[in-house]
Amino acid sequence: MPSHAFQDLVIDATLYTLIAFSMISWTLIFFKIWQFVKNNACNKQYVEAFWAAKDLSAAEKLPADKAKGPKARIAASGFDWLAKKNESTASTSLKFHGCSPQYLLEQTLRKQALLEQKRIELGMTMLASIGSTAPFVGLFGTVVGIMHAMRHISETGSASLDVVAGPIGDALIATAIGIAVAVPAVLAYNFFLRQAKHHRTSLEGFTDDFLHLVFGDDLNNSNKE
Repeated sequence: MPSHAFQDLVIDATLYTLIAFSMISWTLIFFKIWQFVKNNACNKQYVEAFWAAKDLSAAEKLPADKAKGPKARIAASGFDWLAKKNESTASTSLKFHGCSPQYLLEQTLRKQALLEQKRIELGMTMLASIGSTAPFVGLFGTVVGIMHAMRHISETGSASLDVVAGPIGDALIATAIGIAVAVPAVLAYNFFLRQAKHHRTSLEGFTDDFLHLVFGDDLNNSNKE
């Protein structure tokens, strides 16, 4: 394969890679926006219904249209643990022995909260990777393009401005595209990272509230000790 043909192939591959990065980045951005909006709405609806319930039994029986979202799934894991704890077979199950009920329930709730946090952080690593690598991919395309332009100049034997400006300008397009792909990805990643932190804090707060509802007095006494 001729050298100039290979360089053209590399430049084209670089541009197609950046286009793919851009498509992935914007797909993730729109997905994460939808995910955060949906989770916030579901959490708000469930929390209002949860605290409006008369007791934990009523909160456990909330209709399915209101029991949606991360906080609803955390509460469901807690209700499931309490139901199994009250079964006759619980006395022979190892998972209900070795620690206090408060600790075991807390571990169950926090495990589910961790799963919810992992769900909300899905795709953010990809955004960070695109934001950090896209400029370098564009720079690689520019370097190859400049090499291709220099080879063309040496073959023509002319270094006039009209001969140099065109190929060099075309080579710089790759860097510009790389930066254009990276900037939205980095901005979106920083924004979603902050939202994920707020989301985690909210889930931890709900977990603590659930524990206090179940073991209110015991938790207060243990904290004082």
